[in-house]
Amino acid sequence: MNRIGPGGRGTSSHRIATLAALIAALLIVAPWRGQTVHAATAPQTGEVLGYASPVELLFSPDGTRLYVLCQDSGEVRVLNATTYAPIQTIVVGHVPRGFFLTPDGNRLFVANSWDDTISVIDTRALKVAATWHAGMEPSSVVEDSAGKYLYVANRISNDVAVLDAHTGSEVKRLAAGRGTSYMTLSPDGQRIYVTHVYPNPAPLGSQPESEITVIDTASAEVINRIPLPSIAGAFHIAVTSNSRLGVVAELHPKNLLPMTQVEQGWAFEDTLTLFGSGVQNKTVEVPLDDLDSYAVRPFGVAITPDGSHLYVSSGGSDIVTAINLPHLQRYVHTQHGPIVYNLAAGAHYVVARIPVGKDPRGMAVSADGRRLLVANRLDDTISVIDTPTSKVVTTIALAPSRRLWTENFGLQMFSEMTIATPGQRRCPACHIDERHRNAKRMKLTPQQQVEALRRGQQAFYTASYSFHGGMGCTNCHIDTTMDGMRWNFEPAGLGRNIVENMLLEDIRNTTPYDWSGINPNLPTQGGPRTEQFIWRSQNFDVRTLADLSAYINSLPARPNRWRLPNGELTPSQQRGKQIFDRTVDDFGKPIPLANRCNFCHSGPLGTDHRKVDVGTRGPNDDSGLFVTAQLTNIALTAPYLHDGSAATLEEIWTIYNPHDQHGRTNDLTKDQLNDLINYLRTR
Repeated sequence: MNRIGPGGRGTSSHRIATLAALIAALLIVAPWRGQTVHAATAPQTGEVLGYASPVELLFSPDGTRLYVLCQDSGEVRVLNATTYAPIQTIVVGHVPRGFFLTPDGNRLFVANSWDDTISVIDTRALKVAATWHAGMEPSSVVEDSAGKYLYVANRISNDVAVLDAHTGSEVKRLAAGRGTSYMTLSPDGQRIYVTHVYPNPAPLGSQPESEITVIDTASAEVINRIPLPSIAGAFHIAVTSNSRLGVVAELHPKNLLPMTQVEQGWAFEDTLTLFGSGVQNKTVEVPLDDLDSYAVRPFGVAITPDGSHLYVSSGGSDIVTAINLPHLQRYVHTQHGPIVYNLAAGAHYVVARIPVGKDPRGMAVSADGRRLLVANRLDDTISVIDTPTSKVVTTIALAPSRRLWTENFGLQMFSEMTIATPGQRRCPACHIDERHRNAKRMKLTPQQQVEALRRGQQAFYTASYSFHGGMGCTNCHIDTTMDGMRWNFEPAGLGRNIVENMLLEDIRNTTPYDWSGINPNLPTQGGPRTEQFIWRSQNFDVRTLADLSAYINSLPARPNRWRLPNGELTPSQQRGKQIFDRTVDDFGKPIPLANRCNFCHSGPLGTDHRKVDVGTRGPNDDSGLFVTAQLTNIALTAPYLHDGSAATLEEIWTIYNPHDQHGRTNDLTKDQLNDLINYLRTR
């Protein structure tokens, strides 16, 4: 079931009643700040343009080119590294997340996460020379120093595919952490370090656990798994030029505390973990936050060639933290206990917090270490930081994309909007009936729709609305998905009403929201309830809440990897569908209508929008009634049930359905249950 955030009763009716009007009426675009270089030509009049959304940056080995990976437009932009003038735009696959340039600069590999492919770009011809198939949702790619193997991190299959670097044929798979995503090759070429964005499976009631998977490039084998205790998501890694010290950016949640206690200890810490011989081959976690400010969602990490400074981008806070690396190492060596909870620690090593653009992601340091470039994903800019002064000296504005942005984010929400028509009408953004006066009607243009969705996306990724700017929506919904965690949202006290955090994709028609089903629409779910129980801070203004709701409603489901390309079912999936649709059990007894799989899990999304008791109430739950689970991409959303007590789909029926309340399943054989699960994975 795809449900988000905390529950709650009631709503601010005046605010919700004006949401649709403001989606259409307020189209203000924030101006650029500072010196700006436009790395683009002007758009043609009348074009519907989208956003590039830069996520990663690379300098060519000779320092003459800058490669910019643009996620939403599915492009690699090639710029002059001195003037930032555009050289070429190369179209790649759908939702690219990572890329890697060979040491000779002749080949650029791009991981296209929604296509399950690798684009091989010939940088001399500046075009795609080959497209290779990879695993499920490739998110980054690295070639070893010998040019023998290409390693691909696959987010859904939780592994690293090892490909022949010349032909693209697969050699082997290496198991990694859940949500395997980002890889770094050590400067000496001996190791590849791999992180993952979701925590590894853990028992109910325990803290999350993550790891750095270490691959030996000589043998192409996993030789170590460095534990990251209490870490729920790890992102980029940087390694010093002597390969002695590695640094990983990560999220440290406090999910065992009620969210209502955020002002007493907060819900997340933003941290780094140091590892390697530079810290006696231990792991040392250090805070990025200080007493009155946060470095929310650390993502990119970069180290200057001389090892003097470390830089960390923080997507929720729109900053880059500059750290004196020798000072950090010296401080770590003088401490004898845990450092991570000491929010005064940063005074010993943080040099500056540099404001940049919206949602900064990947970074690149020039060969001389004097320039740090930062990809600002949600305002289509690149900040150029002068490292000696820790100041942004230039902002590179990327051109809009002529590949319509809404290939990734649909516009179906917007059709015709009523600004304020008399009488009763239905708001497509809110899914509720409302009344307006002194009205007129208008239809948003496609360009206005794109702009409104972008504003909603910016609201989703910022931490500026929460208490002390400490977290944003995507802290829990990583890249608009989920986090694989359980949370105590409601003010019932420690350990009461624990709920699993759920996937956001394709939730538009899955009302009501919250596991308890008490929020009838997204403006209620994401507005007053979120503000009261999570943000503990300022309210969204009505336009922001309208844009945010429309953005969440626009999120499509990612491709389902368990479906055959032609839409047909395998024999096992066909047998599973027969079990899903059956009306009689294996003993010939009729199954009551309300206990059939397809009765509650009905319709294209697999939910009837009702609350039912399937016998899963735990000792700390106030009620046993929960909204019927949506089935879209259910294979990706472990753990299962409202509190995440079922680690796998199998456990839902083998452990948590002893009395056949959650469908008639106790008559099924092991093979039949496997068939049913194989079918559910295709939904």
